[in-house]
Amino acid sequence: MTWSSTRRRLLQLTGTATIAALPGCNSSILTGAKKPEYTLNIQSIDSSPVEHALYEPGDGIFGQPARTALQEILPTGRYTTYGYTSIPGNEYVEHDSAYYQTENTVTGRKNMTRTVVRVSTVNKENVPDDAILIDSLDRVNSRVIKILHSYSVSNGESSSADLLHEDAYVLRRPVEKDSRFVTGDLNGRVVTMTESGTWAYRVHVTREEIMEPANTVLSIPVAESREAFREVVFGSRIDSELAPENVSPKARRILNKAIRTEQYTENAPLSPGFERLLDLLGIGNIDSKFVNGQLLWYDDRFYRYSLYINDPS
Repeated sequence: MTWSSTRRRLLQLTGTATIAALPGCNSSILTGAKKPEYTLNIQSIDSSPVEHALYEPGDGIFGQPARTALQEILPTGRYTTYGYTSIPGNEYVEHDSAYYQTENTVTGRKNMTRTVVRVSTVNKENVPDDAILIDSLDRVNSRVIKILHSYSVSNGESSSADLLHEDAYVLRRPVEKDSRFVTGDLNGRVVTMTESGTWAYRVHVTREEIMEPANTVLSIPVAESREAFREVVFGSRIDSELAPENVSPKARRILNKAIRTEQYTENAPLSPGFERLLDLLGIGNIDSKFVNGQLLWYDDRFYRYSLYINDPS
């Protein structure tokens, strides 16, 4: 290598180091490294904040005990179930134009005889001809098998593991007491998750004594009118309440665009307007890669919003 070429190489290296050391410069600019992507999602909610906040029992196995509990606790009663909670806590409900919040507490425990379901795996080659396909079971019965299946394939690490008593599912809710497990129709039978016989289980049903916690739900009065309840909702459920005149022009333009298109994305470093908007929404300094389910009241309209931070691949 000649002296002149060596000198040129040294000058290139020195120049690169000097640029990287300049204030505000980032070495990733030189290398072309991608920056994290921030995506704000905003969707309009058709109902009012008051309607959105009110709890209504759904269908299925959870709806029946919830409706029974509401009949017992409103306006100021109490209702106890053993081993399960009839209504989620901190839910708002309405009764005779007054508003209440549910509260759950454990008020003791009781030894009870319960029907308990376990499964054991069956190899595909040992699946009998009369095996039952999971899709042929109704919702109550198939739900139990699916929970036990998830527990089995995840070695006890599934998200539904907390629904089990050790490795077994305990039938507790009223609708479960009339299931095919209780009648004995499924005891000893093989249930398959697929038509090919993959993931097959033999069902084992027993009656066992289990110490069950007494879960009591109460109703706490919170408001005596819809107007007063609206203030309760805004104070407890709305994450951000903004008026257009209180949002800077740059942040307002981004917010309006996000509402119009339901999504707005920037790569770091974020523009001052986007940074300000995220601060106003209370998500400017989140500790995780996402936040969702946030509620916004803006310009007399109701929205749900979320933020996702995606690292470059």
